[in-house]
This record gives sequence, structure tokens and C-alpha cells, in this order.
Amino acid sequence: MQFPAKWQEAKRIKYSQGFTKPAPRDFVGEGPLTQPEALALYNFTLTHNFSLTISYHTQGKEIYWQFLDYNPPEARQIGEQFAKVSGYTLAQVPYTSSFAGYKDWFIQEYNKPGYTIEAGIRRKSTSYFSV
Repeated sequence: MQFPAKWQEAKRIKYSQGFTKPAPRDFVGEGPLTQPEALALYNFTLTHNFSLTISYHTQGKEIYWQFLDYNPPEARQIGEQFAKVSGYTLAQVPYTSSFAGYKDWFIQEYNKPGYTIEAGIRRKSTSYFSV
């Protein structure tokens, strides 16, 4: 969440939710591309001609394929194929999570398909240890 795709809106939303300092999730940083890993991915992408990108998160069996009203050619059709083979839902990104992601920046910058696959399953806290 450090990419220059409406980063200011991401900051407004996340700060209003209380994510104002480094944390395990949802902190957008002090500005776009301020962390070395975000800058490295940004520069790596600039030097390649990718046809599409796929990012993985672990929030629960959905595939996000859009950024605002950007609609790259064939993005929905490719996303539908991903959904079909995975059993995941092709979904719209919730507004409060819609900004400053790598996928968002890639779609905005290149007008090519980008996807975030939410690969995890949301579960209640479970102990995996037996006594």
C-alpha cells in the first residue's frame, strides 16, 4: 500500500481507521514508495514489459481485478477464468482498500490487467497444539 495510485486517499482512509504508525497491516507509510521493498518492486516493474500482474494476499477466497474505473482490455475475462479454475469469487475491491496497492498502480500506469488474489481462508482463532 505504498504505490502512487491515489496514495493520499489511502492515507486519509487508513489514518481515519487508526492505522497511523507501522503495524502488521494497513499502515500506508509516510508517502508513496518510501520503503525499499515498494521502491524495488516499482523499479523492477518499470524495467520490464509485463502483460499482467498477480499479487497474493491472505484475506479470503476472492480475486480483485479493478482499480476505480480503469478497465484494461480483457481484464474481466481473464479474471473470470481465474475465478473459474480457482473456485474463488471475482469481486470488486472494498472502497476502503481500493488505493495505493501494487495492482492499483500497475493498472493505472499501464492500462493492463492486474489482480490481487486473496488466497487465505478467514478462520476463527484455532489452537494447533494438543496437550
